[in-house]
Amino acid sequence: MDEKSPGTLYIVSTPIGNLADITLRALRVLREVDLIAAEDTRRTRQLLSRFGIHKPLISYHEYNRRMRERTLLLELRGGKSIALVTDAGTPGVSDPGEELVRRAVQEKIPLVPVPGPTALVAALSISGLPTESFLFYGFLPSKAGARKKWLASLKDRPETLVFYESPRRLASLLESAAEVLGDRRVAVAREMTKVYEEVYRGTLSEVLDRLRGEEIKGEVTVILEGCTSPPSDERANVLEALKHYSQEMGLSLKESVARVAEELGIPRRQVYRESLQMKMGSGN
Repeated sequence: MDEKSPGTLYIVSTPIGNLADITLRALRVLREVDLIAAEDTRRTRQLLSRFGIHKPLISYHEYNRRMRERTLLLELRGGKSIALVTDAGTPGVSDPGEELVRRAVQEKIPLVPVPGPTALVAALSISGLPTESFLFYGFLPSKAGARKKWLASLKDRPETLVFYESPRRLASLLESAAEVLGDRRVAVAREMTKVYEEVYRGTLSEVLDRLRGEEIKGEVTVILEGCTSPPSDERANVLEALKHYSQEMGLSLKESVARVAEELGIPRRQVYRESLQMKMGSGN
């Protein structure tokens, strides 16, 4: 007798606010699976009821995940298909699910992602900050000291930085960022896709002034400008390479910037800024 094939674990993204953002594929999967594992069964039941879906629900959240993983893996080994969902967005991305996915990989249980809405990409797309490269760090430590150490470790990163934060710690995060990183540009997006969706844009000090006295509610995504000047050793390399291409080889500013960016693997906008500083320094 052949051993029974395991079921499939579907990682299903659900709306971050507006239920109309649910995908047709997500609805089909939720209708077809044997069981749905949800971070909050009450919230997921509301989503399912909206679309007339009636399936067995089991809770799977940060506080019971170890116990639930044994149950879910047993069901998967027995051939049942399971959809994993969180309160909003994609399971495993700053939400429960990472450990279950890792165990499924170890046991060679089929895994299928069902992509959909995610707050970090939605907020990034309307931030007005560079999107060619970014770093997502989820939630930083809640204690100020630990949070500042994390921010200090990111001080020289050129990529746009993306964080999630609770409304009650938002001002503290922005103040720490201004202290450690300087008065950079920032976009603070709250309640993405919901009725009271709002984005605050400006420098850290400007946004802090706007938020002072306001009661911020709902999910918050912080998009923070990356370092706009390279570290001193990297800056020296950039300047040396620029002089080589522009002065020794006689290339134009545009051509020199393109060559240096490609050669050193850094964004063109950084190289361009250094070229302007070099030009001003030479008095030309």
